[in-house]
Amino acid sequence: MEKHIVKADGNGAIDVNGQVSPVTYTVSLKQGTGRSYEVDIRLMAPRDWLLQRGFERDAVLVSQSGARIPIYHHDGRRHDDGNHYDGRLDAADTISIELTARDDSCTSEVDLMRKYPEFDGADSRRTERL
Repeated sequence: MEKHIVKADGNGAIDVNGQVSPVTYTVSLKQGTGRSYEVDIRLMAPRDWLLQRGFERDAVLVSQSGARIPIYHHDGRRHDDGNHYDGRLDAADTISIELTARDDSCTSEVDLMRKYPEFDGADSRRTERL
């Protein structure tokens, strides 16, 4: 059975090709393998805003702690050959684009809280993973 998962919201900035704008995001935490933690990061951004700034498939989230975290667009489409789509954004995509990242670099609670202060006081949103 997986350990508890905690979710929290954060305020930071999204950096697309050097153009920065405020953004809100959600971080989700679960116990990883061994002594590590897995943090999933999710944010939504307007498609047209991203395209106007030259976004193709990745950007940088500047989190509350100041950490610079690469975030990616994965839309699940497949090429005719069955391989996953390369993630490039285009005008045919939905108007609101999900960008995500996974971070498993934190190996202690101290590391975790330093990099993700969003989790401080987030216990009230703790849920058991099924």
